[in-house]
Parts: sequence; structure tokens; C-alpha cells
Amino acid sequence: MTKQVGQIVGLVSALALLVHTLVLSVFLFSCMLLRCVMPTARLKRWVNTSIVLVATTWIEGILWWINWVYQPKWHIEGQKNLNPDDWYLITANHQSWVDIFVLYHLYLYKTPLLKFFIKKELAYIPIVGQAWWALDFPFMRRYSKAYLEKYPEKAGEDIKETQVACEKFSHVPTSVMNFMEGTRFTPEKHMNQKSPYKHLLRPKAGGIAFTIQALGDKFKSLSNVTIVYPNHTPTFWDMMCGRIDDILVRVDDLPIPQHFSQGDYQTDPALKAEVQQWVTKIWRDKDRQIDQMLLNHDQRKSFDQRKFANS
Repeated sequence: MTKQVGQIVGLVSALALLVHTLVLSVFLFSCMLLRCVMPTARLKRWVNTSIVLVATTWIEGILWWINWVYQPKWHIEGQKNLNPDDWYLITANHQSWVDIFVLYHLYLYKTPLLKFFIKKELAYIPIVGQAWWALDFPFMRRYSKAYLEKYPEKAGEDIKETQVACEKFSHVPTSVMNFMEGTRFTPEKHMNQKSPYKHLLRPKAGGIAFTIQALGDKFKSLSNVTIVYPNHTPTFWDMMCGRIDDILVRVDDLPIPQHFSQGDYQTDPALKAEVQQWVTKIWRDKDRQIDQMLLNHDQRKSFDQRKFANS
């Protein structure tokens, strides 16, 4: 695909996404208004189900466009049978907004609708921000080190917000998605962090630790997703222009130590160290796994090229 054709595809995709979003936003805001006036909790739950249906339809339309217009080559390993009536805790490495659609491709309809931790600032995005609010996505307010030095009383408030958000999820089957790096990978961030990993930023254990504590034994395991774009990491605009090709995904279900949900991560230094060691091992293994996935892809590609040359 030439650059000019890609730009045309991107513009058509943007227009299709806009129309798709605006049409469904009518149903979304109608449901939100209904929820505000419903007199009983039972009726509110019925409206919540309708809101999830609208969101699912929006995501399903985008995934249809990705798979039938862009036609990426999916290479998925390790995903097992899933149950939409169960609780799931999911983590993944984070490189691009495209990661979110990769995760929905993996889990849509197979588990409850994924709930991401969203930066507070993103709540103001028109339509999408309101949809996240209506779906009870947890909004996180991240404070910089300089801000906390000026306002030390704010320390720990982001963690409290995590706990409050997660406690809501204890009443209905939920899939909680946590990007442990906290931000998208870039070479600049990797260098500034002095990350000990080749392909990853340093993970943050606090968010996932408090999620485990808030939901107790609801989670049977941690679904550890590794996403690799072997040719280049696509931006959102790259995706819109159809510049996505191979997507490599590996899913590993890892046991969550039972006592992680019983202690207090914030006040127990021994538990805190143990959770951090657990997360560090997961990330060290993920870093090695990315190397192996890239090697396997190169070998597969080389084999296919030789096979084509000999045919």
C-alpha cells in the first residue's frame, strides 16, 4: 500500500469511526439519562446492561473494520477457555493505543467487558470519556513527585481511588485490565527510567496489588498478555491507515499467591517486597519471552520465504 493510498484509507476510516461513534452515542446518552431517573437499583442494573451492550457494539464495529479492512495477521498462543460470568485480572505490556483493540480482540464476549484504569484527564474526551464514566471505568489521578512534595497530604489518594473503584467490581463479574508500566513504552522513557529490561519499562506493583486486595479471591489467576509488533509499533493513525501487519500475542495464566489478597500492601513491608518480587519476575520473564517471540517470527518468516522461492 502506497503512502497516498494509506492516507485515503485513514481518512475513510476516520469518517467511518466518527459516524459509528455519533450514532451509538445517541443510544449511550439516552441510557445514561434513563439511569439517572430510574427509581430502583434493579432498573438501574437493567440500564447498565444496556450501556454495556452499546459499548460492546461500538467495539465490535471497530474490530470488524480492523479485521476485514486492514486484515492484520494474528498469531495468538496460550489463550484458554474463558467464561463471561467470571472475574479476570489482566495485565499486558503497553506500546500503543492499538494495544487496547488487540486486548478487545482477545477478550470481547469471552469475558466480561474489559475495564481499564483511565487517566483522569481522559474523562473529558467527548463521548468516549462519558462512555468510560457510564461503564464505571476507574479513573486514576496520577500525582508527580514535584506535586507531592508541595502537597504531601495528597500522597496515597490515587491508591484509595483504586480501592474504591475495585470494590464496585466485587458485585458483578468483571475483567480488570492494568498496564503495569503505567504508560506507553518509548525509547526516551526507557532511557530516562534506566530500565533493566530490553523491551519494557519498569512495572509498578501498587495498582495490581490493591486490585487483588480489593477483590479478594474473585480472581483465579493473572492473565499475563504479551503483545509484540515485529515489524514496527503502529500508532493509532497507522492503524487507521491500515499500516498494521503481523500481531504476535502470548497469553499465560499465572497463579496469584492466595495471601496477597489478605495482607495490607501499604503497611506491611514484607508483603510489599514479596509482591514487588513477584511482579519483577513476571516482567523479567516477559522480556525474555518477547525476544523468543521475535526469534520465532523471524524463523517462520524465513521459512515461508524459502518455501515461496522453491515453489
